[in-house]
Amino acid sequence: MATNTVTVIGNLVEDPELRFTGSGVAMARIRVAVNRRWRDQSGDWQEETSFLGGTLWREAAENAAESLQKGMRVIITGRLEQRSWETQDGDRRSVVEISIDELGPSLRWATATVSKTQRQGGGDWGDNSSSSMPAAPVARETYGPDEAPF
Repeated sequence: MATNTVTVIGNLVEDPELRFTGSGVAMARIRVAVNRRWRDQSGDWQEETSFLGGTLWREAAENAAESLQKGMRVIITGRLEQRSWETQDGDRRSVVEISIDELGPSLRWATATVSKTQRQGGGDWGDNSSSSMPAAPVARETYGPDEAPF
């Protein structure tokens, strides 16, 4: 069975771009520059830069937009996905992007302070201060164009 998992380490090209779908779901577009350095046969340093884009959803998107800034070195894990479309001139275009599962700052040359966000709808499961359990999610019949039915 083939898996489609990638890990990318690079620098943010711009601040995460936070948007909301028509149904109110948060989405952040992330762009990173990934540098590769090597010595050629004559011993001279060569460098190549690849620019990759990705999408992060829901609370993680909001956290990224609040926490990360242009120039920060980040670690991304996710899946590669190809998207195709047709331009107004009738040309076919496609792009390979990362569907981001996890995103965080790289600590190789920096430090970070992590603060846990309050979970929506109440505290942790281990919190015994309230006797009521969080409500179960309610199944919906319709989904927005950018939402997966799960």
